[in-house]
Amino acid sequence: MNQKVYHTLEYYKILERLADYASCEEAKDRCHKLVPLTDPAEIAHLQETTADALSRLYRGSGISFSGVHNVNASLKRLDIGGTLNTTELLMICSLLEVAKRVKAYDRSDRNDEKTDSLSPLFSQIQPLSPLLDEIRRCVVGEDEIADDASAALSKIRKSIRGMNDRIHAQLTGLMNNTTTRSYLQDAVITMRDGRYCLPVRAESKTSVPGMVHDQSSSGSTLFIEPMAVVNLNNELKELFLKEQEEIDRILADLSNRVAENANGIRQDYTVLAELDFIFAKAELAKSYSGVAPVFNEEGRINIRKGRHPLLDPKKVVPIDVRLGADFRQLIVTGPNTGGKTVSLKTVGLLTLMGQSGLHIPAGDRSELAIFHEIFADIGDEQSIEQSLSTFSSHMTNIVRILQKADDQSLCLFDELCAGTDPTEGAALAISILNKLHQYGAVTMATTHYSELKVYALSTEGVENACCEFDVDTLSPTYRLLIGIPGKSNAFAISSKLGLAENIIEDAKGRLSERDVNFEDMLANLEQSRITIEKEQLEIQKYKAEIEDLKKKLTAKNERLDNSRDEILRKANEEAVQILKEAKDLADETIRNFNKYGQGQAPMSKMEKERSRVRDKMSASEKALSMKKKETVNHKVPKKLRIGDSVRVLSMNLKGTVHTLPNAKGDLYVQMGILRSLVNIKDLVLIDEDASPAAKKYGGTSSGKIKMSKTASVSTEINLIGMTVDEAIAHLDKYLDDAYVAHLPSVRIVHGKGTGALRNAVQAHLKNQRYVKSYRMGEPSEGGAGVTIAAFDV
Repeated sequence: MNQKVYHTLEYYKILERLADYASCEEAKDRCHKLVPLTDPAEIAHLQETTADALSRLYRGSGISFSGVHNVNASLKRLDIGGTLNTTELLMICSLLEVAKRVKAYDRSDRNDEKTDSLSPLFSQIQPLSPLLDEIRRCVVGEDEIADDASAALSKIRKSIRGMNDRIHAQLTGLMNNTTTRSYLQDAVITMRDGRYCLPVRAESKTSVPGMVHDQSSSGSTLFIEPMAVVNLNNELKELFLKEQEEIDRILADLSNRVAENANGIRQDYTVLAELDFIFAKAELAKSYSGVAPVFNEEGRINIRKGRHPLLDPKKVVPIDVRLGADFRQLIVTGPNTGGKTVSLKTVGLLTLMGQSGLHIPAGDRSELAIFHEIFADIGDEQSIEQSLSTFSSHMTNIVRILQKADDQSLCLFDELCAGTDPTEGAALAISILNKLHQYGAVTMATTHYSELKVYALSTEGVENACCEFDVDTLSPTYRLLIGIPGKSNAFAISSKLGLAENIIEDAKGRLSERDVNFEDMLANLEQSRITIEKEQLEIQKYKAEIEDLKKKLTAKNERLDNSRDEILRKANEEAVQILKEAKDLADETIRNFNKYGQGQAPMSKMEKERSRVRDKMSASEKALSMKKKETVNHKVPKKLRIGDSVRVLSMNLKGTVHTLPNAKGDLYVQMGILRSLVNIKDLVLIDEDASPAAKKYGGTSSGKIKMSKTASVSTEINLIGMTVDEAIAHLDKYLDDAYVAHLPSVRIVHGKGTGALRNAVQAHLKNQRYVKSYRMGEPSEGGAGVTIAAFDV
């Protein structure tokens, strides 16, 4: 692919950003040398590795390759028998530490044992922990070997410290001598050429016997090694030589160990540099929320919500571009500064990035074609050195493009054939586009020529597009609209800027009838487009509202089903209990009458037993008749208001009036989470309850209800040991009571267990409109075994 297009489309700036995310020099070099490919399999592999690395970044905390050094030169010296120094050993140690860290990252990232395209690379890494630990134990810094690197070195350094102490003791004794001190320039111990000396005045050099090793720049001070420490200094020098010999032996031993693992170290460096490069691509993709495009070899481009990666992501306007399917040429028109050139560069740059294995800043399912060549003629290419005008330089470039373009080429032209006579330029531009159309090249061109708009309208396989412009605000919207030719808007812009109307009218009169008709057609198309877009937005809004209502209805039906099941379950339990009591009473009665029927008991006892049974039955009948009487003979509310508190007699539940009665007396009553259709004859108005309607119309019973509820309702409910159904039923009634009592928040104890009860409780709280928020309890409140719910008061 030609190198010129890399600069024209600013592809190298992308590579510079990519290199900033790489750590080692090898990976940075690969970033700078990254070029687009044309083999679909290679492109797919590069995109897959980038996608898998990006997935790992989103899944985990990221990975650092800092510390990877190129150690190939050091390993080559080992191959010819050389010895590594401490700096080289530390570089190898750093490389192995990164290998160990990356290996651990791979193990922690793969919890489910799933593999991806990066797994083979991670599996090739050899941390070589024994070698790493040995280098780290022996080498402390670039110029320092640890004392315990070997027993001999430890012994030698211990002797050196002892010898230093002896020498310092001798020299300190000399300095403390009154006579000797008078000969010294300063009472300090210095070292010259690795031997300890005293600074002696030049005139007193004969008074201090010893060896002169150096003198000051002024010559007034001589650095003399007293005879008393000459032998000690000699012994110290010998110890230093032994120390260096032992250090050389340790370095040689470490070098031999490195040589034994040279192949593994080379492999670690190669793999880590490769992973560093791959994760740099992933970091770049993450920075602009990039996605992997879908590739084809048929020349189809379908970029969804594409953004130019070099523009500010907070300001750039995403564009949708279709090209190569229904049409292979796209003519983009519109006013200046409307975004035509940016759209052109976005298509070219995203294509280069995609074929290089980089993710593109666009929406999911964006599609790119694989082109063997990409040509771009964009910008002012006037050349003073070659005496070429703008038109000439562009034409030279266009000639080169026409010589090389084919059906596997993408051609991008900005202001095609501009800079010359408009009539000739338009005719020339149409001929160039027609020739490229015959070649089958995918072409995108921007222009101001109206003739090219007509060419696009009248030629099959060519389509118009425009960059939208808001005439009211005199500003572009930067949206690319395909299928609509753009207007220059010169008259509208001039009028807004204050140009006299008579001048504008005169200019309009100088247009030919054909030009006027064409502009009118563009205006009509623009108006139709705006109307259609508004209608589409309204349709989308209605669809969203319908979907929301559907979800709410589904959730409501589920709550009703759950409440109905709970009511039926309780009714069945009560029926079973009644039947059991009736059976027990019948069994006991039969036994007693059998006993009394045998004549063994006096009639008084038998009559007494009969009276007892009759009294029990009468009590039961009385209780039933009282309930029936309460159900039938109540005072039907004559005037109900929405929000009034009532009791549904057939269900023995308290609720709130949700709708007013219809002609038949039917209305909806909200009973907790249950909303049911009942008849007004089945209701009793609860006067003492502080309903919202009573509050609205000046009711005075709210204070009493609040006091009574506050006095009786606890701020905590314990659901431990209950089933989910039982717990939700208790919780629902408790929440109603707590809300009426104006409690600001309550504490719901559900325990930890399997979490099923906690999830059910929090799901129920989520659906309560009067629950403002809920949260898990703090450690001091009970932790995960408690949920704190706050009411919307």
